[in-house]
Amino acid sequence: MTVFYCAKCGAELSPDLQELQGIPDVSMHGVDRHGKTRLAPSTVPRGSYAIDPEPWGAPFVAPGTQAACALVSRALLMPPGMTDMVPAGPRGSVIVHPEDVPSLQLASSLGVHHGCCGPLGTGGPNMTCVCGAAVGTLAADCMGPHELHLDPLRTYAFTSDRSL
Repeated sequence: MTVFYCAKCGAELSPDLQELQGIPDVSMHGVDRHGKTRLAPSTVPRGSYAIDPEPWGAPFVAPGTQAACALVSRALLMPPGMTDMVPAGPRGSVIVHPEDVPSLQLASSLGVHHGCCGPLGTGGPNMTCVCGAAVGTLAADCMGPHELHLDPLRTYAFTSDRSL
């Protein structure tokens, strides 16, 4: 089991989480039986996490300047005027269920990086620790994935072997 912490202040961000062997394939959004658009479920279930090996989030670069993301279906919505850009954020971000990190707070100003139903996740880290450090990026708009990426440079993990 693994617990994640803020690299700046050492605050515990998550409870014990179980690592998934890969990133689950989750549909982006759909229509319910009443014909209304519904939000996508979280990419990872509660109590678990997955490591994203691909670049994710801001900054964004022109295609061809880095390897394309193999998981195009999980690509972020792009900021206005940047629809031809690809994510070049950190590799190795940790995807957790947003409800597994209840102490994190959404940044107060998202500007153009806020969709109709929630943050797009396109403006860089938008979730802060109690100490004020930006430690993760929440993408939770109705038109994209619903996931929280913990920044691999702004957080750290402690893994314990419960079988000892």
